[in-house]
Amino acid sequence: MILAAGRGERMRPLTDRVPKPLLPAGGRALIEWQIARLVRAGFTELAINHAHLGAQIEAALGDGGRLGASIRYSPEAVALDTAGGIATALPLLGDAPFAVVNGDVYCEYDFAGLAAGARKLVAHPGVDAHLVLVDNPAHNPGGDFALRHGRLVEDGVRLTFSGLGVYRPALFQDIAPGSRAALAPLLRAAMARGRVSAEHFPGYWLDVGTPQRLAALDARLREQPGALL
Repeated sequence: MILAAGRGERMRPLTDRVPKPLLPAGGRALIEWQIARLVRAGFTELAINHAHLGAQIEAALGDGGRLGASIRYSPEAVALDTAGGIATALPLLGDAPFAVVNGDVYCEYDFAGLAAGARKLVAHPGVDAHLVLVDNPAHNPGGDFALRHGRLVEDGVRLTFSGLGVYRPALFQDIAPGSRAALAPLLRAAMARGRVSAEHFPGYWLDVGTPQRLAALDARLREQPGALL
């Protein structure tokens, strides 16, 4: 699943007329970079949620065929936050663990690692989620979670959640479809029970949250056109 329902307030006025995942960097939309990485890693059946200007996302991506994928959509009248959006899209995602990526981040992590994370969840029923953590950016110096012996923990040197993860559907079973719910409380509750694994990716990652970061990414991709693939 690709999360694409955010309003992108910090990106205004760019997002007043274009949904944030369709903003271009390096000659293609942000969400298309994510799709390209997912397809290369073997994820070809995709679900995308959307809210603000979501019809533009469907018009731009269609059924995904030109990108090597099959895309279905989970429209939201208003953005339901991360967990609410995932819970609403569960009928499109099936009963097995599934990968979720933010549509507005750029990351040079090999998405094949998400497939490995999904296999890990299948093999270990005691794990409900697997997250990819990255070094703390300037805008999040305190990080989000700590990592110890492959598990997410509260105490220790904190890293930042990248927006890339794998989840078991049961993690969202108590969220009513169509309701708004954040992901962090679910993760912290599961973490307290020792049910969240994680890994650290030390490479390039960017939360494309401001026009300045978008411009920086655009410059990077134009200077290194092979950086993604």
